[in-house]
Amino acid sequence: MTNISLVTTFILTGLPHAPELDMLLFGIFLVIYVLTVVGNLLILLVITVDPRLHTPMYYFLSNLSFIDMWFSTVTVPKMLMTLVSPEGSPISFPSCVAQLYSFHFLGSTECFLYTVMAYDRFLAISYPLRYASMMSGRVCAILATTTWLSGSVHSAVQTTMTFRLPFCGPNQIQHYFCDAPPILKLACADTSANELVIFVNIGVVASGCFLLIVLSYVSIVHSILKICTSEGRWRAFQTCASHCTVVLCFFVPCIFIYLRPGSKEAMDRIVAVFYTVMTPLLNPVVYTLRNKEVKKALLKLKDKVVHSQSK
Repeated sequence: MTNISLVTTFILTGLPHAPELDMLLFGIFLVIYVLTVVGNLLILLVITVDPRLHTPMYYFLSNLSFIDMWFSTVTVPKMLMTLVSPEGSPISFPSCVAQLYSFHFLGSTECFLYTVMAYDRFLAISYPLRYASMMSGRVCAILATTTWLSGSVHSAVQTTMTFRLPFCGPNQIQHYFCDAPPILKLACADTSANELVIFVNIGVVASGCFLLIVLSYVSIVHSILKICTSEGRWRAFQTCASHCTVVLCFFVPCIFIYLRPGSKEAMDRIVAVFYTVMTPLLNPVVYTLRNKEVKKALLKLKDKVVHSQSK
C-alpha cells in the first residue's frame, strides 16, 4: 500500500492575465477594494447616526453594506496577493476552509437579503398605508435574522461536503479564492455527490431567490403603473431599474458558474469578478448614495464634522 501525503497548503493561481498587467490590475483592484470598504463604512455610519434613516429599507441596507464590506474583504486581498506573486499565493488548508465558509456564508446571506429587500419594496409601493404595520421592527429583525441563519446553514453544508474529501495530490487551485468547483477538481475521490449538492444547494437556491425577486418587481411595476403622476412613475421606475441592475450583476454570474454543466476555469474566474468585486462596489452607489435622503444625511454629517473641527 502506497503512502498518501495529504495536502496542507493550496496555491491560488489568480486571474488569467498577461504578466505585464500585474501592477495595473493590482492598482485597479486595490482602489476598488478601498472604495468598497470606505463606501460601505460611510453608509453604515450615516444610517446609524441619522434617526430619519431608521426605517425598514435602511435597516436592510445597513445589513447589505455590512455584508458587502466583508464579502469583498474575504476575496479581494487574496486576489491582490496573487497579482504580486508570479508563482501564485499560498493558503493553508484551514485558511482555505475558513475562506470557503465565509465566502458562501456572506454570499448566500446576501442572496436571501436581496429577496427580502425586494419583498420590502413590494410592500412599500403596493401597500403604503399598511406598510408600517406589516414591516414592523420585530418583523424586520426576524427577516434579517432568518437571512443570516439561512446563509450560515447553507455555507456549513457546502463547506462540510467539500472538505470531507481527501486531497492527496495537486494543490494548485485555478482561482483567486477558495471556491468549491475548483477545489473539487483536486480531490482524490468521486465528487459526483458534491456536484449534486452544488447544483441543489447553490444553483437552485440562487435561482429560487432570483425568481422571487423577479415576481416582486413584476408586482412593483404593476403598482407603479397605477401611480397618477408621470414624475412619480418615472422616479419609481428609476429606483427599480437601478436595483435590478445590481441584482443581475450578482445573480447572473452565480447561476452561470454553479448551474451550467462543466467548468471553464479561466471564464469562471473572470465572471466571478462581477459578484465578488463589482457588486460590493455598486451597492453603495445604487442603493444609497443616489438616494436624496442619504445625500442629505451625508451633508448633515459633513457639516457636523466641519463644525466640530472649527471649534
